[in-house]
Amino acid sequence: MDVSGVMAVVDAGDFTIAREIIMRGVAALFFLAFLSGFRQFPALLGKNGLSPATEFIRRTSWRQGPSVFRWRRTPYSDGLMRIVCAVGMALAASAVIGIPQLGPAWAPIPIFLAMLGLYLSIVSIGQRFYGFGWEMMLLEAGFLAGFLGSHAVDPPAPILLFLCWMVFRVEFGAGMIKWRGDPQWRNLTAMDFHHETQPMPGPLSRWAHLRAPWWHKVETVGNFVVQLGAPFLLFLPQPIATFGALAIIASQLALVVTGNYAWLNWLTIILATAAISDSTLAWFGGGPWPGLSWFGIEPHTTAETHASPLWWSAGIMVVFLWLLVLSRRPLLNLLSPNQRMNAAFNVFKLVNAYGAFGSMTRVRRELIIEGTRACDPSESDWLPYEFRGKPGDVYRTPRQFAPYHLRLDWLMWFAALGAYREPWFRALLVRLAQGDRGIRTLLRTDPYDGGAPALLRVRVFEYRYATSVERRETGRYWTRELQGTLVRPCSLTDLSPRDE
Repeated sequence: MDVSGVMAVVDAGDFTIAREIIMRGVAALFFLAFLSGFRQFPALLGKNGLSPATEFIRRTSWRQGPSVFRWRRTPYSDGLMRIVCAVGMALAASAVIGIPQLGPAWAPIPIFLAMLGLYLSIVSIGQRFYGFGWEMMLLEAGFLAGFLGSHAVDPPAPILLFLCWMVFRVEFGAGMIKWRGDPQWRNLTAMDFHHETQPMPGPLSRWAHLRAPWWHKVETVGNFVVQLGAPFLLFLPQPIATFGALAIIASQLALVVTGNYAWLNWLTIILATAAISDSTLAWFGGGPWPGLSWFGIEPHTTAETHASPLWWSAGIMVVFLWLLVLSRRPLLNLLSPNQRMNAAFNVFKLVNAYGAFGSMTRVRRELIIEGTRACDPSESDWLPYEFRGKPGDVYRTPRQFAPYHLRLDWLMWFAALGAYREPWFRALLVRLAQGDRGIRTLLRTDPYDGGAPALLRVRVFEYRYATSVERRETGRYWTRELQGTLVRPCSLTDLSPRDE
């Protein structure tokens, strides 16, 4: 391939691979999001959940959170929630398989808008358990993915451009929130702590933490180079735009293997492909890019372009201009010294502000919930409730769960930072004291197999990774030290009045 041809600005028809990755990838993440809701929402936010959605719906309005669950006289039920999630999973599966992509240009739009509407209905009543930046990110990505069109037309250049603008907001926003926030980022010491104190470590997090100090400084510098520099490359001619996208993808893959951030990293990777052209991929491969048949398409050539109907082009331009209008506040937010992190500026959560880890946690504390069936227990009578993703058993190696989202485990990290004062935490203790079946399904181990303990307590431990020597000598993955007792031994009777 002629390198000069690759250096030229390519047309939108040169992004057929990117379109397939984005549409199918975003749909796959919607599937996981709906699956998470199907399995977790009733226990967390259902009729007998920790923060019942019915109460939230009763005291808020549609403008505060649009949702299909507000349209009925009895607005919410766990059965209806599971139906919504099942429909969402079916729609997502159709897009993963590629069914709407085979139809007319507009065919993917209603599929993705339906997924967006159903998931927005869940997020809008999800309260703290759905208060994460990647929820808004998935909604915005779902809206844009639908307007990439079917195989009947070339991927619209304005939508590809806006996808790059979305990646810019995700990456540059995260870089600026770090630079403006905790001084540990500016003095290059943030990564000395991050792998150990992050919300949900993965199997390689300890290995990453135990690297030399110079390694962590390189990590921090690399973070700033990618987040503050690479996003600008996305808007330059090929192959420079592809180089910028690949830098972002590489940095996100590093986060994937050293932590569990639900679908944040995978969604960023998927969206970054909007800047990678078919021609550049072919150029990298020294010929036709391998694996194109997996997507049911062939490498792009100018003879294979699909002219877009005037009505389609006009409609895409209207959508693009509307999105540009919505971009004003996120842009001003990026420029503001009082930058907001993970903020939505409209009820539909489109064109948002993003960011992460503006402040760093230097010490890892964990709340360990323990129960006993003895009325006058000795220390050996207390047994811990184990969560799937958060540290507990010091001998257990963390697992990789992302892109699946363990919502209760994430909230337990915030609980150790002070969120234990919120009503959901006391409700959790009540449900455990009752032997609640729904909450039990969200745990890794229940020491009483659904039975109700006589007493519960919550102790605070400081955790750190075991050194290489400690690991060899004791077999422990973590070392922990008791800091105190947050909730003294109490029974269901002690807990219930304050919960009710």
